Amino acid sequence: MAPNGLSWSGILRLGLVQMAIGSVIALTTSTLNRIMVVELALPAVLPGLLVGIYYALQLSRPVWGHRSDAGRRRTPWILGGVFVLALGGLVATLGTVRMETDLAIGLPLSGAGFMLIGAGAGAAATSLLAFLATATRPERRPAAATITWLLMIFGIAATTTLVGQILDPYSPARLLRVVAGVCTGACLLATLAMIGLERDSAVVAPAREAQVPFRRAFAETWAEPHSRRFAVFVFLSMIAYSMQELILEPFAGHVFGFSPGRSTSMAGLQNGAVLLGVLTVGIVGSGLGRGSLRVWTAAGCVGSAAALVAIALAGFGGPEAALLPSVFALGFANGVFAVAAIGAMMQLAGSAGQGGREGTRMGLWGAAQAMASGIGGFLGAAGADTMRFALGENHLAYGTVFVIEAGLFLVAAALALSAIDAPGRVPLPEEGL
Repeated sequence: MAPNGLSWSGILRLGLVQMAIGSVIALTTSTLNRIMVVELALPAVLPGLLVGIYYALQLSRPVWGHRSDAGRRRTPWILGGVFVLALGGLVATLGTVRMETDLAIGLPLSGAGFMLIGAGAGAAATSLLAFLATATRPERRPAAATITWLLMIFGIAATTTLVGQILDPYSPARLLRVVAGVCTGACLLATLAMIGLERDSAVVAPAREAQVPFRRAFAETWAEPHSRRFAVFVFLSMIAYSMQELILEPFAGHVFGFSPGRSTSMAGLQNGAVLLGVLTVGIVGSGLGRGSLRVWTAAGCVGSAAALVAIALAGFGGPEAALLPSVFALGFANGVFAVAAIGAMMQLAGSAGQGGREGTRMGLWGAAQAMASGIGGFLGAAGADTMRFALGENHLAYGTVFVIEAGLFLVAAALALSAIDAPGRVPLPEEGL
């Protein structure tokens, strides 16, 4: 590691890369999902399976993380991953458009696109987090995690809000132009942000780790008690976190009659609220000077559960305006939960077990997150389809799934109080700024 580590400007530049990654992923997993379910009248389980492909490919994150630990350069992994991710977004969109006239061609084309999205996102994000953990001084890691997370959420919120404004009136040609513009912009932003950054940070991988086989490194990381406990918490909490991802926009379309642009704008509102939740944890926790990450995480889970119940109730004949405040509350609580958990993750990456394993730990937790997100997204979509078939009422079907998800969040809140227990107190993300 360079003597002084990454500067604040270097951390901001990595945050811009994370923002580019998040923008492409959000557009393909939210807008394309809504188009398939509402405009094309396909079962919600179909985009659930496609997104499941994306998450399944990210199970190889520990391998990428280990290679980042052992390698000399991470920039090729980061930029290569971003370009593959962008290509996947374009291919998935082409497949979605083709489904309207030929499902037999459009579906496998979309599947190939989501495979590229999963591979690209896994390679880029894991290598970026490993770079951040190894090139950032320990006292700056929580703040660096918060900065990169904030920029990612800002990028997602800005992308979904802007796309929501320009996507109406919907047409396949307009969708293709919008996705192409977002993917091209993401590649340019990531490239400009990474130019010279790795050279200036002068990160050199430990010689010892370069000689350790992946299986041994992974086994030793899993044997670390705090790494293993945190992986279990990430897995269970992310199932709850992800169940609404594929059904919230279709819910708005089926129950409230939202257009594609308006439901995408709703996703922008939700992501904007996530950003506010992240900022609130940092500002309030830093001001009090005594906040606990596990308490913040548990509070975010409980708040998410309450918001999901409110969303479910909004579908039972309430006014349309009742939906948006509840979606905003869900985003805010999700932001509180997420930034507290990622603050703990960044600290644990450098403190749990022996040094030189930051990439492998990030890969382990990233794989747990990916697996849980894929399972959660599929369960949410399959649950909505099953309930719609069994109950025959859209508002009742979606509401049932939201209430089940709320229950899982309450279980996650209880887990947070025992799982996030690193050696010593883990500071809040904004402490040390």
